[in-house]
Formats: sequence, C-alpha cells, structure tokens
Amino acid sequence: MNRFHVHLNVADLASSVRFYSELFASQPTVLKDDYAKWMLEDPRVNFAISNTGRAPGIDHLGIQAESGDELAELGHRLDAAGGSLVPEEATVCCYAKSDKLWTEDPQGTRWETFHTVGEATSYYAADSACATDGASCSPDVRAMKPKVDKGSPCCAPASGCC
Repeated sequence: MNRFHVHLNVADLASSVRFYSELFASQPTVLKDDYAKWMLEDPRVNFAISNTGRAPGIDHLGIQAESGDELAELGHRLDAAGGSLVPEEATVCCYAKSDKLWTEDPQGTRWETFHTVGEATSYYAADSACATDGASCSPDVRAMKPKVDKGSPCCAPASGCC
C-alpha cells in the first residue's frame, strides 16, 4: 500500500515541530537539527518538514511506495499521465536511501515517487552529482534530463555529466 507524502519548507523548525506534533498528536518519527518526519497511519501520510534555506511553503508532494514493484507501477502511471520522468536510483535524501522518480504536474508542482531502502546519516549526499540542488532533495525537473544508463547512482542537471 502506498503512502501520501508532503514535504514543507519551514522558517522555524522547533516551532513547526511543536505545532505539527500537537496537530498529529504524535512526536516525529525522525527528528534532526534541520528535518523532522511523521509516518502517520491516520491519515496514511509521510509528512516531512525541513529548514534548509529554501522559502517556506510546499516543497513537493509525493507517493511513497512500499516496494520496487509499486514504484515501477507508479512510474508507468506517471508516464501515462504525460509528465517527464527524472529517475534517481540509490540516492541519499532526507536521512534516507531511496530510489525515486520525479516529475511535475501541469501547474509546475514537483512530485516525488519513491521507495525507501534504508536510513542515511546525512540529509543529502554532499559528494554526489544527483539531481538535487544540495540544499533540498527536490530537483528542478524542468532543468533535468533522464539518466542515460540504468543503474547509475543519480541524474545530473541538463548541463551535467550524464
């Protein structure tokens, strides 16, 4: 079963953690100096907030798949919807290791579909050339091109190495 994902950029992480902990009647499942995440069952959502220097507001929406097969099915559905897909495999983002597919809806809202395969010790992989801008884990999909070789660790900007 998939889980809806919302990621907000916040100006004050501590006050936002207090607010959302009260709203959800639950403490974060992950709490770092720049990031917090609640894995809620009612509603079934992966709700994340971060304070990484981006403007406050919605960073991206998404769907968290529970398996690689579910991620592949979401990829087929996104492809049928007509969006450009930007895959990232074996990426580190938001203190997790994941395989991802990024796209944008017709309004320009970024959508991340992903399957988490493990935990990470950092917010993002600072030494990678992934699609992310280093301060967040959501690429500018319009500036991206899909990977050429399946199995490479990540995507690169259109002017990048791939």
